[in-house]
Amino acid sequence: MQVFREIEVADLASMLEDTSHGVNLIDIRNPADALRESIPGARNVPMHQLPLELDGIQADQLVVLYCQIGMRSAQACAYLSASGFDNVHNLRGGIQAWKSSGLAVA
Repeated sequence: MQVFREIEVADLASMLEDTSHGVNLIDIRNPADALRESIPGARNVPMHQLPLELDGIQADQLVVLYCQIGMRSAQACAYLSASGFDNVHNLRGGIQAWKSSGLAVA
């Protein structure tokens, strides 16, 4: 059973442009991949370190996780949801979908 939601690239891009939205954007890929390219404003928390970083995730904001194509981040979203986070979203298609949409990477 899926206990988190998916967010489309266009919706995330709009939220990131509008500074009134508090978005906690987390790249769960390994540091080398995140250094190569990431969504501007994202924080890198590798998936295996997520349990150690729970206190650093603002639960009162929208939490969006992404990976390369959205599979590992879906697992991470399920973990966060099971850990008590209510507003967790997986970026559908991951950073690949972001780049395919023509959006900038850092």
